[in-house]
Amino acid sequence: MEIKQSLRLSQQLVMTPQLQQAIKLLQLSRLELIDEVRKELDNNPVLMDDEPDGRGKDERARERSEPTTTTAEESRATEKATREVDWEKFLENRTLQNAGGGPGQGSGGFDELPPIEQNLTRPGSLQEHLLWQLQMSDFSEVERRFAELVIGNLDDRGYLDLDGVERPDGTRTPDLTIADLAEEAELDPDDAPYVLELIQRFDPPGVGSRNLRECLEIQASVAGYKPGDTIFEIIRNHIGDLEKRNYQGIAKAMKLPLEELYELVREIQTFESTPARNFIDHDERSIAITPDVYVTKDGDSFRVLDNDRGVQRLHINEELTKKLLADPQAKEFIGEKLRNAQWLIRAIEQRRKTIIRVSECIVEKQREFFELGVNHLKPMILRDVADALGMHESTISRVTTSKYMHTPQGLFELKYFFNSSIRRVADEDIASESVKQAIKKMIDEEPKSRPLSDQAIVERLVREQGIKIARRTVAKYREMLGILASSRRKQVF
Repeated sequence: MEIKQSLRLSQQLVMTPQLQQAIKLLQLSRLELIDEVRKELDNNPVLMDDEPDGRGKDERARERSEPTTTTAEESRATEKATREVDWEKFLENRTLQNAGGGPGQGSGGFDELPPIEQNLTRPGSLQEHLLWQLQMSDFSEVERRFAELVIGNLDDRGYLDLDGVERPDGTRTPDLTIADLAEEAELDPDDAPYVLELIQRFDPPGVGSRNLRECLEIQASVAGYKPGDTIFEIIRNHIGDLEKRNYQGIAKAMKLPLEELYELVREIQTFESTPARNFIDHDERSIAITPDVYVTKDGDSFRVLDNDRGVQRLHINEELTKKLLADPQAKEFIGEKLRNAQWLIRAIEQRRKTIIRVSECIVEKQREFFELGVNHLKPMILRDVADALGMHESTISRVTTSKYMHTPQGLFELKYFFNSSIRRVADEDIASESVKQAIKKMIDEEPKSRPLSDQAIVERLVREQGIKIARRTVAKYREMLGILASSRRKQVF
């Protein structure tokens, strides 16, 4: 055992803060990048964007082209007068004028209008709608506390969710019961079901139910049916057959004429299975998405253009930097900020170029898709683009995450173009996304009274398009498309 010194040369990758920032910027979405740029503008005094005065490029260009009547001497005089204004005195006088009913306080003035925050609106949530009804109801204080606990435990569908939640350490909290909520609200447990039933009759009826059966029973009761009526027996004992549309089985079990059952089923179909449907904050299908790149056709070729609209182009505020660097006390601080600013500008530009290169490669490899549509989408994986561009697969994954491309065929996420391959009979492989669309088209065109089974879809794919896949693969793709099984797609009425 001895202690000695030795020298050794080795190469290793060091994740510097600048490199970490570049990787972070690469995987940010467009909105996240805009937020990040704004934060840097606030934190770094040497950074400036292209529109420091808040005006657009067209407006500034128009001003430069218009003749001006202000001379250089007048501009200097105005600037000097501005500097000499006693701003504190000005603001003090302005406050006194507003308090005493000065100019702008007369009828029709802007100061009489309510604040803009009071003119803004948004759709009310389900909880707000229920709490408003609770305020209008004749509940005691403890009943009101219990009702608030029920409303606070509703899930996105409007059902009462008392299941335990997962802790950070992986364990779960115990499931709650109505009695637990009553105990927390200091309500007699015997009164809790009565108060819950009153809440379930709020608008929308069935809200606060614990399962689908209870939700439909509440709505049947609100519609005027009595607990002993046939419709209650259908909901209580045959809800599984209702979901499968096994009406003949229900009629046989209940010894009902099929025509009478059909009438009752039509009434049940008017009930709402998701009470919170009209109170969902947004529909994901209608979210406006700003593309990162545009693909346009120019003659026989396609062009990829980046969309820099809304993203500030950063540069160094040279005048301010020179002034601050002249101060010995601020030199070290500004030097660090200057290096950070230069690295950020390079990282954003490198991000833009990388997105363009990856997009151009996608267009080159998926040209038939851009020409003819989704049925001509080719199988492609991350490695194909990574090898073509000399990049790592992880880089391609980061670039294609939450980035969108506007094409002649529509708006798509960059990850959309990466698909596994499905083998064709005596033909080239086809992309899995194309198979999904083929399945969707078949189901859209099927007779609604005789929907296609998964096995029938398998046989048609082989016969019509030479696509050979297993039945369980059809079922998986159908579930990914949000399409029900054939037994639940069948329409009797």
